[in-house]
Amino acid sequence: MSSESAPPTNPIADLPSGEPIPQSSPVPSSSTPSSSPKKKPSIPLRTLLSLTPKNLDAFLAHLNRCLSTPSGIDTVLLFVCYTSRLSSSLLAALATRALHRSASDWIALVSASRTTVVAITDSSKLPSTAAAAASLLLADRLKNLSSLLSEARTILRLWGLLGMYFWAKRLLTQTFSAQSKTEKADGAPQPTTLDTVISYSQLATCIVFQALENGAYLSSKGVMGWSPAKQGWAMKWSARLWGLYVGVELGKLAAQRVGGVATKDVKAAAAWKSAFVRNLAWAPLTVHWGSDKGVVSDWMVGALASVPGVIQMAELWRETA
Repeated sequence: MSSESAPPTNPIADLPSGEPIPQSSPVPSSSTPSSSPKKKPSIPLRTLLSLTPKNLDAFLAHLNRCLSTPSGIDTVLLFVCYTSRLSSSLLAALATRALHRSASDWIALVSASRTTVVAITDSSKLPSTAAAAASLLLADRLKNLSSLLSEARTILRLWGLLGMYFWAKRLLTQTFSAQSKTEKADGAPQPTTLDTVISYSQLATCIVFQALENGAYLSSKGVMGWSPAKQGWAMKWSARLWGLYVGVELGKLAAQRVGGVATKDVKAAAAWKSAFVRNLAWAPLTVHWGSDKGVVSDWMVGALASVPGVIQMAELWRETA
């Protein structure tokens, strides 16, 4: 949600769901005779191969496979969105610090000089601010990119209620299934009553969350007629409901760990770890976006949200290899 200490106008837009080229050989001095000119060192074969169109074509084909499904698109957008946001925050902080240091050096230089002319002409002591200015410009553009992608993810989630319909249908089918009460068709144990209650509560939480987010976003664009005050209320509560879902999910994962479900095999352990780390990273952000003034800084938002972004992107890349 909010990228600053206070939430922005549309905080729901932030919600979920090579080898170096070797240098040339030094030119021999005139005092050192040389029978024949030295050959320049060749570029490593691996570097040449990495620059070939075939390698680029393979990368683009892989990326295209990642973007071939709605969930894949959202994962790529999530990854780029929050890594851009984190990079923007860090660049802006470093550039601002450099500019402050440059200003301090300038003042000290002028104070130590007898005349202003001396301070201006002593260029060897003047701090360079070009790199800092360029970094600030890049940081601003990365921040704008992050905001754009965040809104794109919100637009993609407008169809989330359709997916929840099929989620509800699946739960109802499982509940009223005529299969054995002790085992499913695949031999896995049937969910307990507690599991079923938790699943239904999470479904209800997500339905209300998605409805509030959709209403607030569409109203902010003039499609629906909610007032700005109601939009703000809906944004805040959508984040709180998402936080409730994340909290329940962390509880389920902890219970699986205690019950040994997460350590059945290597694959199950990896899936559990991935889900636990992702939800653990989202948890403080749901509190941040669900509060009136926010609780974490902008760079921390980018850092925390980059964790599930990186994990999901790595998993997607492996699955589409």
